[in-house]
Amino acid sequence: MQDEPPVVVLRLGHRPGRDERMTTHVGLTARALGADRLVLEDAAAGRKETVTDITDRFGGPFEVEVTDRPLGRLRSWDGAIAHLTMYGQPVQNLEDEIRTAHRDEPLLVVVGAEKVPFEVYERADFNVGVTNQPHSEIAALAVFLDRLFEGRELDRTWEDAEKRVVPKAAGKRVVDLDEE
Repeated sequence: MQDEPPVVVLRLGHRPGRDERMTTHVGLTARALGADRLVLEDAAAGRKETVTDITDRFGGPFEVEVTDRPLGRLRSWDGAIAHLTMYGQPVQNLEDEIRTAHRDEPLLVVVGAEKVPFEVYERADFNVGVTNQPHSEIAALAVFLDRLFEGRELDRTWEDAEKRVVPKAAGKRVVDLDEE
């Protein structure tokens, strides 16, 4: 979040035709819950437009970039690396240590789409499980970011928004900020 080193989510893997919504939702979750940037591999490049469109309409800052070398990004990362995996150590046992590391350096959060190379487990400073049961990578990212930011991301202010959701007990309301 602001005044902290960046949090970058690396979506590692993308199965065209199968992961379109999942990859999009990883990006939307990263944006909504406090990450600064999403890195997609070439196979998921089409998802960039959707996440960028939401950022343009509902505010940012949030960046999306595409790389043809996602493992190269992992290998060259200068900061802490957290890999979200159901095989990892419980998030509740690592969250303080991860927060401490993030105070001093950028954090790369790796979210896999398919079986990730063992190199990811080896390069990660933290292999993090939000539960050691099969679950969605979107759920894992949401829980992880909420634990990282201790709920502060829920009160975030969005810059350059065109639209805003108005909280309601029932129904839906989205307003154009130009008309307010």
